[in-house]
Amino acid sequence: MQRIAVSALLALVLAACTTTPTVYGPAATSSATGYRQTKIEDDRFRVSFRANPDLKAPQVEDMALRRSAEIALENGREWFLVVNRFTELVGGTSGGGTSVGVGGSSGSYGSSVGVGIGFDLTPDSRRYESTLEILLGSGAKPSSPDAYDARAILSRTPA
Repeated sequence: MQRIAVSALLALVLAACTTTPTVYGPAATSSATGYRQTKIEDDRFRVSFRANPDLKAPQVEDMALRRSAEIALENGREWFLVVNRFTELVGGTSGGGTSVGVGGSSGSYGSSVGVGIGFDLTPDSRRYESTLEILLGSGAKPSSPDAYDARAILSRTPA
């Protein structure tokens, strides 16, 4: 019976540690995973992508670059220039850890020493969000390292 209880507890702990994989697509709400975009001017957009904890900062920025490339092509443009970018951690907690405590006492009935070990099994629920402000363009792509060929980006970043 004790083995069944331990097995059930381990299954619950493992289930609590899993996160839903990030799926590329539009965000359903302002705090949901996925991309969001705002048209600032005819050729200027703000694009952001928020991921679940399964993706780290470079992968999240790749998803924002992918959406930027799609916007460029949807607007009949060949390239885009990133004029501002930032990636940050949003929401959640850093998750688990371990702790060890040692204590002692003494009194008229003797003395004692105790050791305690604690485990925090809370999964890391922090999520990255990358935001880009882009300018769309046609013709010869600028030589800036912040200028991207839209078709090249789409060919190298998975959906």
